[in-house]
Amino acid sequence: MPVDLFTDHTPDSAPPGARRSMEAVTQRLGYLPAPVGRLAEAPEVLDGFLRLSGLFEASTLDPLAREVVIMTIATRNACHVCVAMHTGKLAALDADGELIAALREQHTLPDERLDTVRTFTLAVMDGAGAVRDEVFDAFLERGFTRRNALEVVLGVGAYTLSTFANRMTRAPLDDRLAPFAWSG
Repeated sequence: MPVDLFTDHTPDSAPPGARRSMEAVTQRLGYLPAPVGRLAEAPEVLDGFLRLSGLFEASTLDPLAREVVIMTIATRNACHVCVAMHTGKLAALDADGELIAALREQHTLPDERLDTVRTFTLAVMDGAGAVRDEVFDAFLERGFTRRNALEVVLGVGAYTLSTFANRMTRAPLDDRLAPFAWSG
């Protein structure tokens, strides 16, 4: 697939259905990320991802647990731009450097509770939702709930959409994310 198959849209060049979402992202972040410009090619995909990720952000999982879900999916699906974006988000959350490194390297996490989230997320992905009882029990024993389990499924759905679309469009890494580049 040629690199330039997808357009780096601006709100002026994007299909009309994507413009409002692009402007909202720009206002919230202070710039338009390249992946958003490329996803604008399909306004429904862009809007769907933004809605799903917003719902995931509103879930009862704590912010670090949500980022563990996202980084687990991003590294598993080798989405370089996603790993960089969410490494930046983890840094903004003052996450421990050892945690960030373990997520990026797909290793066991130093925090057992968060590693349970990572393991559970992988089990959800590997089993297409059919999680073995012992993995589910371990998730619950760490203080997570059945609601949290379904919220992980929401995160898997949202960020599988994102990682697949970003890989297909070959979304480039924005300059401001260069310090968080990942070569997986």
